[in-house]
Amino acid sequence: MNMQALMKQAQAMQRDITNIKKEIDETTFTGSSSLVHVEVKGTKEVVKVTFDEGAKDLVSEDVSMLEDMVVLALNDAFSKVDKTMNEKMGKYSNMMPGMM
Repeated sequence: MNMQALMKQAQAMQRDITNIKKEIDETTFTGSSSLVHVEVKGTKEVVKVTFDEGAKDLVSEDVSMLEDMVVLALNDAFSKVDKTMNEKMGKYSNMMPGMM
């Protein structure tokens, strides 16, 4: 394979990676636990946190449990971001180790 063809292939791969990353960054992922639902962007920026009606009763009784539910919901959403990133970008990780 000549150097020019290799450079074109690398540029096409970089373009694909950039497009996939942009798509993931702009996607909203949802996570939830028993009474808490969250929305995060693919950049892992929290967009919205909502509580079910039962959570409002819990606030006056056990704030630490509600805090734990928020953490669980956020971790659920973040794991979905990571899973999507791995599914869509995984094919490139073997080709370019250390760049992902």
